[in-house]
Amino acid sequence: MKKKKVAQKVCAARSGVHIAPIVACQFVIKPVASFDEVANHARGLLDQAVGADLVLFPELFTVELFTTFPDWQDVPISELTRIHKHGNTNYTEEYRALFESEAKERGQHIVAGSHLEEKDGKYMNVAYLYGPDGLIHTHDKTHIFPAEAQWSTSEGDTIELIELPFAKVGFNVCYEAEIPECAATLTEQGAEIILCPSFTFTEQGFWRVRHSAQARCIENQVYFVHCATGANVPADGPLPSGWTSSSILGPCDIPWDNPNGVIAEASEPNREMVVRGKVDLDKLHEAREKSVAPTYRDRRRRADLYKKWPSHMSDDA
Repeated sequence: MKKKKVAQKVCAARSGVHIAPIVACQFVIKPVASFDEVANHARGLLDQAVGADLVLFPELFTVELFTTFPDWQDVPISELTRIHKHGNTNYTEEYRALFESEAKERGQHIVAGSHLEEKDGKYMNVAYLYGPDGLIHTHDKTHIFPAEAQWSTSEGDTIELIELPFAKVGFNVCYEAEIPECAATLTEQGAEIILCPSFTFTEQGFWRVRHSAQARCIENQVYFVHCATGANVPADGPLPSGWTSSSILGPCDIPWDNPNGVIAEASEPNREMVVRGKVDLDKLHEAREKSVAPTYRDRRRRADLYKKWPSHMSDDA
C-alpha cells in the first residue's frame, strides 16, 4: 500500500525552548476489511498532526482490527484476543511496524495508543511510544477496568518515567487516571506531561476519566493529554461503543489564560478529528514554585500524615 507523503518535522532537543506542541488523535472505530485500511485510517490522522512534537492515539483503537474477521459480529467479546494473533494473522507485528515506520518517517514522537497482546502467556493492554529513532517505551496497564476481564487481560507492575527531548512524560492508561497513586507515582519521578490513552464505553465512563484527569492535573501540577476512542459499530454486535471528547488539560491556576484548566478540546464529541494544543513547561514549574495553591509541594510537606492510614501504602512508604 503506497503511503501518502507529508511534510516532515524533525524533533530534537531544543535549548531554551520549553513549549511543546501536542496533538491528540480522536480515532473513531469503524468496520474495515484489512490491516491496510486500519493503517490508512491512522495515517489520515497523522497527516493532520504535522508540526506536533508529540502525537497521541487512544487506548485499544486497534479493536478496529477485530472487524476484519468475517465472523466478527457473531463471536463473543472474549475473542477480542484475535487482534494479537489468529491463525496466520499476526496483527501485533504489523501494528508495531506501522508506528515505528511512521515515527521515523515523520520525525515525531507518537503514542501508538494501546494494543491487546500476549506476553509470557498472558494478555496485556500495552501502550507504545515511538520516536524518530524507533521504539522508546512500552507500558503494561497496571489497573485494568473490570470489563477488561472479559478478554482475559492481566495487569502490569511498573509505572515509569520517560525522558523525551522536550519533556518528561509517563503513561496513565484510562482507568489508571482514576487511581490517584498512578499519577502521583509519575510526578514523584519528575513527570511534566501524563499521557492518557482511553477507551470508555459510556458517556458516564468518559466523564469519570476526564474529571479524574483534571483532578490529577491539580493535585500534581502536571499536564494531562486525554485521548479517547470513539466507535461507530453496530449496537447489536460484540464490540462496545465508545464515547469520546479528547482534550489537553492543565492545572487551574493563574499562570494560565484558561481558568478552567482546558488547554484544548474536541470541538464536537464522537466525531473523528485531531485536537491540537501547546503546553508551556516553564509555566508548570513556575506554578509548582509560586502558585497560590502549591499542591505539588504541599502534598509532599505532609507526607508523614498520610502514613497513618496505609491502606494503599506499605509501612515503609
